Amino acid sequence: MNMYLYGHDGHWLMVDCGVTFADDSVPGVDLILPDPAFIERRRDDLVGMVITHAHEDHVGAITHLWPDLRCPIYATPFTAAVLRIKLRETDYADQVKIIEVPLGGDVQIGPFGVGFITMTHSVPEPSALVIRTKHGNIVHTGDWKLDPAPQVGASYDEAKLRRLGEEGVVAVMGDSTNALTPGRSASEEEVREGLAAVIAAQKNRVVVTCFSSNVARIHSVVLAAQKAGRHCALVGRSLWKIMEAAQSTGYMTKLPEPFIREDQFGYIPRDKIVLICTGSQGEPRSALSRIASDSHPHITLEAGDTVIFSAREIPGNEKAIGRVQNALVAQGVTLLTPDDAMVHCSGHPARDELTTLYQWLKPKIVVPVHGEERHMQAHAALAREGQVSETLVPHNGALIRLAPGPAEIVDNVEHGRLALDGHHLVPLDGEAIRDRQRIIHNGAAVITLVLDRDGRLAADPKVALLGIEDAEDLAESEAEVAEEVRGAIQNLPRAQRNDDSAISETARVTVRRTIRSWHGKKPVTEVHLIRL
Repeated sequence: MNMYLYGHDGHWLMVDCGVTFADDSVPGVDLILPDPAFIERRRDDLVGMVITHAHEDHVGAITHLWPDLRCPIYATPFTAAVLRIKLRETDYADQVKIIEVPLGGDVQIGPFGVGFITMTHSVPEPSALVIRTKHGNIVHTGDWKLDPAPQVGASYDEAKLRRLGEEGVVAVMGDSTNALTPGRSASEEEVREGLAAVIAAQKNRVVVTCFSSNVARIHSVVLAAQKAGRHCALVGRSLWKIMEAAQSTGYMTKLPEPFIREDQFGYIPRDKIVLICTGSQGEPRSALSRIASDSHPHITLEAGDTVIFSAREIPGNEKAIGRVQNALVAQGVTLLTPDDAMVHCSGHPARDELTTLYQWLKPKIVVPVHGEERHMQAHAALAREGQVSETLVPHNGALIRLAPGPAEIVDNVEHGRLALDGHHLVPLDGEAIRDRQRIIHNGAAVITLVLDRDGRLAADPKVALLGIEDAEDLAESEAEVAEEVRGAIQNLPRAQRNDDSAISETARVTVRRTIRSWHGKKPVTEVHLIRL
């Protein structure tokens, strides 16, 4: 969920605008976004947004937040193509100004000179940025690795990185994801060879699930399928969208044959097909989840088929992935994961790659970002071991002075998280989400009271208990709670019976106390009071 702001000369430049995916702790919410309130109030000073690459945690919030920002967006051709496809689902696509920057290109955005540096990652056209100011050069790495054979797209621009180091770099804002991992990340070329070997060894249907944006991985599966004498199918809307973006920008244009559609699945013999599916992270509505639950309209698997997880689990997704994998195993499907074969490699730099980058760039300051606390602290320690004179581990909302002078957190700005709740954005820590979480754990109760002008009950209290009792006990329990409420109200002093707030609070406390004595729960309680 990346969103960074660089301030200089009275203006701001945004880098990336991404989402993260909600887990079971936030019921009813699919996406979580950064709260841009700080920059919304300074929108007139926001000169542009630069996107480093087309992953959802860097680009996914644009369709939700751009109407509040309304700034031009700068991206390389593939990233721009993905963004245009996403914007087609909005009613303001024609209002968004997208400026395509060629790979390795430069652009002036207000007082910021921004240079794109071609890197390698698990998506085409990832770029590090050099942000040039009168106080020096800042490098924002984005997500990257040093892959000499990325299979799709250009390799990293070592010469440009070395030249930048000779020119001088004040600070690097750097990817920390694999800062605890020794050595180097494997190459996509090794994964291509591993997938070819694994797919060739299978006798029945093969399903490969990976991130839809990993065009090189999809290409490797296509070639492995061709080598094994199999046809290849795409299953999942996001995969078709990525293919559209890739082919419109010159990638994946020379396929052995067109992809099979999912509705053609049943006509292909079991030993002649490879399916590429979304759902490597156990997403409930993904193609693989529906296949695992036997609810997909076109695709079913049988005992002896194989599913290859060509992706590592993102922390927090373990339960969802486990549910899908258990459902597949229950059908007799064979699972292969990166623990079993060379079917995946990370898109992020391990420790030796970080060291190499700092040897090239020679920065004065390193600010680890994009990782959990333990990753960022390890990244900072590694930079210090490599003779970087200053490191600073930030937190969300930190306002950091990079230059002139030493790096320092000088302030903390308003920040937070927004939840996409249906079609609306609400604060993640707001009342609506908190109440929903409480209801899940404690249930809910609704009481309706009808009183006359003198504060006497004009009808029996009505109580509805939700998520507290099973059906066979519900009516009896509701009647007992209603009787407790009746007694509490009748025992109120006469003066309080004319006070609606006092009556409502008495009813609310009575219900919660009664339910707590029965079940140890404190339900979310709502009182409806009607005066005749």
